[in-house]
Amino acid sequence: MIDVELPPGPPEGALTRGFAACLASVTEVPVGDLPLPDGGLPQALGAWRTWLAGHGSGLVPIADPVRFQWPGWWIAVVEHPDGDGAAAVLAFGTPPGVVLSPQTPALLGRATADLRIREAHAVAPLDPVLHRRPAAEVLRGTVEGLAVAPAAEAPMRLLDVAQARAGRGLDGDRYAAGAGTFSPRGGRRPGYDLTLVAAEVLEELSAAGVPLDLAGSRRNVLTRGVDVNALVGRRFRVGDVLCEGRRLCEPCVHLDRLSGPGTLRPLIHRGGLRADVLTDGEIRVGDAVVPD
Repeated sequence: MIDVELPPGPPEGALTRGFAACLASVTEVPVGDLPLPDGGLPQALGAWRTWLAGHGSGLVPIADPVRFQWPGWWIAVVEHPDGDGAAAVLAFGTPPGVVLSPQTPALLGRATADLRIREAHAVAPLDPVLHRRPAAEVLRGTVEGLAVAPAAEAPMRLLDVAQARAGRGLDGDRYAAGAGTFSPRGGRRPGYDLTLVAAEVLEELSAAGVPLDLAGSRRNVLTRGVDVNALVGRRFRVGDVLCEGRRLCEPCVHLDRLSGPGTLRPLIHRGGLRADVLTDGEIRVGDAVVPD
């Protein structure tokens, strides 16, 4: 996403222009390149669907935005906090929070569950083909830290060595016990055993004025030198333990609430990796992270 300000115009068209700013942000194009027909938001939505289709994407209405859970971008039309009209906001995360609010900056960081949503739309590609990734990814690194928490929302405890259990996670961690905030309730599902985050990302956030360490990130393994995003869909070893990357560990408003405001937006697509643990073994600080 890119920062986009509300385009100038008359007050009666603010909602349409706010939606256009959100759409420009997520597609990363200048807002002036978007078609903006005369009329209200319904006319603009039709024009934007046609425009997006020409770029291989779509704007999909969300039937139940209050319960919508998707670790991707979506745009909501919410009631203004003071009851005066509506505002368009860009949301992200599971659970989702507001990452851009051109009309009403005070909504930035708010959980969408706390807002009155009139309608919402997801921006999605039309082609579901999973394209091959480039071969120049950095797939080797080291373990710089380990952390577990015994229960949901409990403080993270730093370790020098951790015991990994296949199909469960790290001994002493809430997800290995099935007691995490997002632990599957209907049995085991992929991607809940182990989480990794890059030390370089946390250092960048701290340098930008958003202090966040391994404990604050609530991830299990702190890495250095490895592109953890590139491990999605790959098998790799952390020390002696064989793992498989499942998906990105995207941020959400839950993390924002536990570790301090301002963490949601800068961690988008940089929040780390969710992985399965395939074999038992020990993981120690200083161990190598290598492709299998």
